[in-house]
Amino acid sequence: MAEFATIARPYAKALFNLAQEQNQIESWLDELKTLAEIVLQPKVQLLIDEPECEYREKADEIASLLDHQPAVEIKNFICLLAQNKRLSILPSIYTLFQDYTLSLNDIREATVYTAYAIDEAQFARIVAELETHFNSKLKVHQVVTPELIGGVKVEVGDQVLDLSVQGRLNSLHVALMN
Repeated sequence: MAEFATIARPYAKALFNLAQEQNQIESWLDELKTLAEIVLQPKVQLLIDEPECEYREKADEIASLLDHQPAVEIKNFICLLAQNKRLSILPSIYTLFQDYTLSLNDIREATVYTAYAIDEAQFARIVAELETHFNSKLKVHQVVTPELIGGVKVEVGDQVLDLSVQGRLNSLHVALMN
C-alpha cells in the first residue's frame, strides 16, 4: 500500500491544486470517492487488467459508470490514469486528496474508540475537549470497542491518547512486572 501512496501522491497533488484553482475541491472530492468505489469493484478490476483493451476505452467505460457526466478535467484525469496504467491507484489518490482537503481547512481526522455507544451530547463534549487538547478542528469517527472496558482511546494521525480502563490496566501490569 505504501507503494500505491508514493505513486498516487503526485497525481493527487496535481489534481488538488487544479481543484483549488477552480474552487471545485468539494465536488471533485465526491467525484474521486465515487471513482475509488467503482475501481474497487471486481468487474472493473477485470477491465483495468484487460491487456487488449485500449486505455481510452477503459477510461470511457469507467466514466460511464458514474451516475452523471463528469467534469472535463475529471474525465481527462481518468484518461491520463488509464494511459499510464494507474487506474488501480484511484483509491489512494482519493485518500490523499481527502487529506489535502482536511489540511487546507485545518481539520485533522480522528478516531474515538469507546467501550460502549454514547449519546450525541456526551460525544460532542468529548470532541470539544479533544479539539482543545490537539489544538485543531477534528473530523471524528466513533468506533465501539467493548474490550476497552471503559473510558476512551483516541487516535489523531500518529498520536494516540489512551484514557481507557484497558490502557490503565496494561500500564499497571507493565509497572508491576518491572
